[in-house]
Amino acid sequence: MAKIMAVNAGSSSLKFQLLEMPKEAVIAQGLIERIGMENAIVTIKFDANQAAAQNAAVTVKGDKAKFEQTTAIADHQVAINYMLEQLSKLDIIENFDEIVGVGHRVVAGGESFDRSVVVNDQVLAKIDELADYAPLHNPANALGIRAFQKLLPHALSVAVFDTSFHQTMPKQNYLYSLPYEYYEKYGARKYGAHGTSHRYVAGRAAAILGKDLTDLKLITLHLGAGASITAIQGGKSFDTSMGFTPLAGVTMATRSGDVDVSLVDFIQKKEGMTNDDMLTVLNKQSGLTGISGISGDMRDLRAQRQDNERAELAIQIFEDRVVRYIGQYLAEMGGADAIVFTAGIGENADWVREEIVDRLGYFGIKIDADKNNGCREERDVSAADAKIKTVVVPTDEELMIARDVQSLM
Repeated sequence: MAKIMAVNAGSSSLKFQLLEMPKEAVIAQGLIERIGMENAIVTIKFDANQAAAQNAAVTVKGDKAKFEQTTAIADHQVAINYMLEQLSKLDIIENFDEIVGVGHRVVAGGESFDRSVVVNDQVLAKIDELADYAPLHNPANALGIRAFQKLLPHALSVAVFDTSFHQTMPKQNYLYSLPYEYYEKYGARKYGAHGTSHRYVAGRAAAILGKDLTDLKLITLHLGAGASITAIQGGKSFDTSMGFTPLAGVTMATRSGDVDVSLVDFIQKKEGMTNDDMLTVLNKQSGLTGISGISGDMRDLRAQRQDNERAELAIQIFEDRVVRYIGQYLAEMGGADAIVFTAGIGENADWVREEIVDRLGYFGIKIDADKNNGCREERDVSAADAKIKTVVVPTDEELMIARDVQSLM
């Protein structure tokens, strides 16, 4: 048995999961927030043990334990060192050498990476170079890789790219209608995102349906704060809603999704905004938040939809954009065997699933209300007479990362 860690490093956060492979059992999972601040928050969840019961920072409920502490965390190096020390103190690991591999989520791999790779100096340099494609993510991802390599030099370091799954898209689906030289000179094209999630749920959906993935046409709906939709044909990404960056596509919690670039220029001039100001609006002040003026959380909008016209409007626009992409991908692939809901909204908001599917009856997509209501686990929620299945699959990107690390060991 081997202990493998899956890591998602943000600019001021570090999310991790420690798994026992190939058993695929989660040993511990945690999050360090507010890195670089005096009041960083550290949370680690794990199975209770003797050390947990003796630690004042740990609460135990049944056989589950949670470590919570607020402390000063100067940078990612300090965060990782602190996290590893706590794993040791809590008897989750005996020593650092037990962790034989670390898989790192990296957002942008460009055209350089069509699969996960072992990190060496050349790979790390390329991740740095691709920072222009994901300026908020790649630098933080690289920071996490370097910090872990310093503290766990014996462990295999693997980069798992959000974009790699989408490298199978045909050219007509990933190119923009711009002068071709921009693609040749700058790599201006659609790269997509959430590839690890789409890859995982597609495989699980095939298992639920009892079919070989290579024989299926699927439309996977990763609907969360960030949302993307992917057409999968023969187990490969055929088209996806996100574009050059994760800003494009459907309406999201705070991101606009697709917008006419001339309108962006128009507003920018009217408001006297810089390019950075406009990108902040599009990425952080738009989407459900911008339309509703209330929240980017679908639960908050549902609670107010009866009494607040803009809350209802935000929900309707979100669902409308999802339906549009489903219709587009059904046309592109010449039909589908199933649509697959995943991520925060897709997994938990049964009412959103129902409202989206209700608008797709023309295609023979129907759900069984009894199967769908309250469903938060893997399940085929299709009606008996549905021509295209509807499946719910909770995503597990960390497990996919751990599997990629194991496969490269």
